Amino acid sequence: MPGYELWSANEKKEVNDVLETGILMRYGFDGPRKGIWKSKELETAICETFECKYAQLTSSGTSALTTAMSALGIGYGDEVITPSFTFVASFEAVLSVGAIPVLVDVDDTLTLDPAAVKKAITSKTKAIMPVHMCGSMADLDALAAICKEHDLILLEDACQSIGGTYKGKSLGTIGDAGTFSFDFVKTMTCGEGGVVMTNREDIYIKSDAYTDHGHDHKGADRGADLHPFIGYNYRISELHAAVGLAQVKRVPEFLAIQKKNHRLLKDMLATVPEISFRRIPDPDGDSCSFISWFLPTREITAAVINEMKAQGILPGNFYWFDNNWHYIRKWDHLKNAITLNSLHPDMKARVTEEANKDLSTSDAIMSRCISTSISLLWTEEQIKDKGEKMVATVKKVLKEQGVSA
Repeated sequence: MPGYELWSANEKKEVNDVLETGILMRYGFDGPRKGIWKSKELETAICETFECKYAQLTSSGTSALTTAMSALGIGYGDEVITPSFTFVASFEAVLSVGAIPVLVDVDDTLTLDPAAVKKAITSKTKAIMPVHMCGSMADLDALAAICKEHDLILLEDACQSIGGTYKGKSLGTIGDAGTFSFDFVKTMTCGEGGVVMTNREDIYIKSDAYTDHGHDHKGADRGADLHPFIGYNYRISELHAAVGLAQVKRVPEFLAIQKKNHRLLKDMLATVPEISFRRIPDPDGDSCSFISWFLPTREITAAVINEMKAQGILPGNFYWFDNNWHYIRKWDHLKNAITLNSLHPDMKARVTEEANKDLSTSDAIMSRCISTSISLLWTEEQIKDKGEKMVATVKKVLKEQGVSA
């Protein structure tokens, strides 16, 4: 799955270009950097690769989300609808701008259930934020229609779906804005980094300044920049951008390997009638970084996980239902609104209310789901061996449970 699996001389070359100048900051030092502007190059490459008009690099996927929300005017008193299955950064970013994360049920796409979204809309709803989890996409037609009907912002958290598409358009470029994460385990990596992508010039201009303390970047003298609003330091470094510049050029290579390995392993799992698979709104657009599959019951799924663990074949298979980072069931810090700084009592009450509501529909889906990450390093022999062991484990548990002979 992640680009770090296939390091090459290209990454070293791009990083060495920066080290030879000694200029690690993305802004200023025009003379000493000798024309080396890796961040600018990467932003241009992102626009060309994923076909968006504008890209603003940030220090992480989390800061990209925070930047996008701020540029979109999301803040105090606003509600942002987002899924119960996501990464903690999604709700962290919402809270960071003073808004309320309204977590709703997912469906068998493992992303926002449009029906649940409709029920969650209130007079305070400002945005819908689908999270394209595990490489595949939400039902963007349905969500875009809801946004249009209610005059809401569509913000795509595409941090886990780099290279995925929906009806020919790159995920992260379809809404008012979208974000990628370039952390170490993403399809392409900068080590740490993120990006805000948009086709709206106003959002780009605001994002550009917001990530650099509000600098308007309109002059040649950085010290003379004006500050039209307060911003923060969410800059990426030239070293991180250099890694990403090499990686973005290799995204087609990574995707081709992922899709081949995904197909081979999925075909093996599909031989078990009791296994079903995640619904993908646009199958051609799946980035294939994971295979997400379902077993008939929570009990059977837990037993399969335990058996894989006992046999030493669990690594790479994720049971999100018991995961501390990706599913609301174990987010006690959110459910209790535990923060180092004090929240306004009204905000704290709303956060705890939203985080503790009934999400049994999501439980019923996530408790039966296992996601298998796809490695770029697997040989066909290794895939065959992995698939045979996984299939044998599932059949063993099914037989013990009296489900299959």
